[in-house]
Parts: sequence; C-alpha cells; structure tokens
Amino acid sequence: MIERHPFHELLPQQRPALRRRALKLTANEHRAEDLVQTTFLKAWANRASFDPDSHLLAWLFTILRNTFFSELRKYRREIEDVNGAMANTLSEEPRQDHVLALNELISAIALLPVIQRQPLVLMGAYGFSQVEAADACGCTVGTIKSRVSRGRATLDRTFRHDEENSRSPLLRIGEMPRPDRSPDAAPVHCRAGSG
Repeated sequence: MIERHPFHELLPQQRPALRRRALKLTANEHRAEDLVQTTFLKAWANRASFDPDSHLLAWLFTILRNTFFSELRKYRREIEDVNGAMANTLSEEPRQDHVLALNELISAIALLPVIQRQPLVLMGAYGFSQVEAADACGCTVGTIKSRVSRGRATLDRTFRHDEENSRSPLLRIGEMPRPDRSPDAAPVHCRAGSG
C-alpha cells in the first residue's frame, strides 16, 4: 500500500484560515481563492522542506504572504487592457513598409521621361522653386508647371493602376501609354544646371 503524506489531511484543514488572510490581503474573493490555491501548490511542491516540529499554519501564512507580494509586484507592472486600446497605442507600423514604398516611388520616377522627371526631382527632392527649376532646365516657368503636372499625373495613374491590379508599379509603367507626340514635333531638351 502507498503511504500517504500527512499533508493530504493537514492542508485542507488550513483552508479557512488561509482564505480569511488572503481576503484581507487582496480584498477580492477571486484573487483570494487563487492565492490560496497557489499557496497550496507551493507548499505541496516544497513539502520535503517542511519541518514537522514547526507550526504548519505559520509556514503556510509565510508562503501566502510572500506569494501575495510577488504577485503584487507583478501586477503593478501590468495594465488592464480589456478591449486592446492601450495595446493599439503601443504598436508601431513596420518600418520596412515605408522603405518599400519609397523604393517603389523612386523606381516609378526613374521610369518617367526625362522632361517630366527632372523638374519633379529638382522641385520635390532638392527644393527648387519653379523659377530655379525653369532656369536649370532652360525653359519657361509655364513649361515647368506643365511638365511637373504631367509627371505627377503619370505617377498618379501608375499608383492608382497599382491599387486596382495589385501588381508592382514597376511593371505597369512600361505598360502605360506615353503622351501623344506627333512625329513632326520638335524634341524638347532639358539641360542640367546647378541650382
């Protein structure tokens, strides 16, 4: 026959006293019951270290008190967040999405015709005014406005087409129709300048 440990009979007898003490400490019936259960688990796990000549209830009260203070320290660092509102404020968008979007934009700009790309880059990236961009390209301010507008419209169509088809814009720019040019039209040259 298997010999039963004395704790089988002794621990249940201590439940009412432990529960009263746990209620005084926690002021919450459910947390008090959890605390008593945790105390019993720790006492059972450490039953070999219990000295039979000592007072069992005092030993259990010590375990209960130490467990309570350990949990209290843990709960102080926790925030109750029932609906996840606090967790949403702590989240951060993945950084690689911004890098991918920027790389996609740079690639799309690189595929624009030079006469649209140069004014966009000068004004958007380098902060040139329309007058400075016109001087750098050797054309009038009205021409710069027109080229920037056409370049933005091409990029807008490219990315709108991307949202509709969910394909890489790099593939689509080559598929997009170029502005109509008659064969008799004189080529427009834009010279690089320092601004």
